[in-house]
Order: sequence, then structure tokens, then C-alpha cells
Amino acid sequence: MIIKSIPSLLTVGNLFLGVISIILVFNDKPENAAMMVIIAMLLDGVDGRVARALNAQSEFGKELDSLADVISFGVAPAFLMYVTAFQDLNPTLAWIITALFPVCGALRLARFNVITSSAGYFIGLPIPAAGGVLATLALFEGDISVSVLVATMLVLALLMVSTIKYPNFKKVGISKKALWAVPVIIAVTVLLGLLFPDDLSKIIFIPLLLYAIYGLKKNVERRVWKREPLVRTDSTDRNEEQNQSEHTA
Repeated sequence: MIIKSIPSLLTVGNLFLGVISIILVFNDKPENAAMMVIIAMLLDGVDGRVARALNAQSEFGKELDSLADVISFGVAPAFLMYVTAFQDLNPTLAWIITALFPVCGALRLARFNVITSSAGYFIGLPIPAAGGVLATLALFEGDISVSVLVATMLVLALLMVSTIKYPNFKKVGISKKALWAVPVIIAVTVLLGLLFPDDLSKIIFIPLLLYAIYGLKKNVERRVWKREPLVRTDSTDRNEEQNQSEHTA
């Protein structure tokens, strides 16, 4: 029974770190707050794999995962950007932009939960990737103009609810023999995060940004060169997103 609970405990850890990230934001520790989001991404990335390895998938785990993702990758990164970069904006504008990001994230998760397919891609930018980009981007607020940060936040929000396809790496599973490596990887990441919160967060920003851009690039290529429609309406293509019981969305 305890073993079957491990995936849910990882998801709870994801949620816990999201809440801690929000607390750190309001205690003037943005680097540590961004690091909490990144570690939460790691937990979110392994909970589904661990669940499949242990044959512990459940509807409870799926719903818990979505609720945790809204906090850790929607609310926490939005607050991080608001506190670090939006203080000089018009308050109403800042509030609307900040709220829009987790709202789009919640819509993206709701759509994900009702679409079932074995396709090897996600429809719309997954919220952990969007939240990771936003959380790490906030650390560059002294080097990037506020207008660019606002535009980027809006683009990320729209990408989450778009129909752009993104690669799904969730099919890469973890065997039971390799489960011992999960706590080791998590521990090493936490240690590096505590030792180098600023540098590690900024380094991780690069692959996350490339992933977000990749979907746009592939969509443009499909539209321009192959002239494929952005949204296909036949019944098979409407269900082109993988839905695992515990998942990254």
C-alpha cells in the first residue's frame, strides 16, 4: 500500500514546492523561488513514470497531478514574474496579465484531462514547460525590458491553450530496476539548486525556451511548406493527445 502511494507522494511534493516558491517570492528570494519550480518540474516528470513502473496509475493521481500543476507551474511562476518585474506597471494591467497565465494553464489542463489518445505529442505547450520558462525568465528582469517580459508571458499563456503540437517524452518510462535512481537524481538536483540557485535556474531556462520555440517552428513549417490546416476537425485528430493516469501536461 505504501509503495503504491509513492507516485502520489511525489505529486504532493510538487505541490508543496509550488507553495514554498510563492512564499519565497514574497520574501525577496526569487532565485530560490525559481529553483523550487524547477525541482517541482523534476517531481512532476517522474511521478507518472514511477506510477507506471509500479502499476499504480489512478484517477485520483491524475486529478491530484493537475491540481498541483496549476499551483506549481501556473500560480507560482506568475507571482514570481509579478513581484520581480511588474511592480512599476499599471496595477490593473499587471493584475490581469498575472492572472491570465494560471487561468490559461488551468484551461490547458482541463482540455488535456478530457482528451485521450496514444499520439506522441501534446496539443498546446505543457504547463510545466511554460511555468519553467516564466519562472527562470523572471530572473533576467534586470536585463530585459518589462514590455518584452509582458509580451513573453502573454505568448506563453496563449501557447498553452493553442493547438500547436509539442513532443511528448512521457513514453520514456522507468523500469522497476531503475527506480532506485529517482531519489538520487532528485537529491542531487536539490543539492545543486541550494548551492547554485541563480546559475542553475538561468542555465535550465535555455532548454525550456528552445522547447517552447520548437512547437512554433514546427507549426510554421507545417503551415507554410505543407499548407496543413492549424486545426483538423475529423474525429481521429480531435483526440490526438496522450492522457496518462499520472502525467505531465
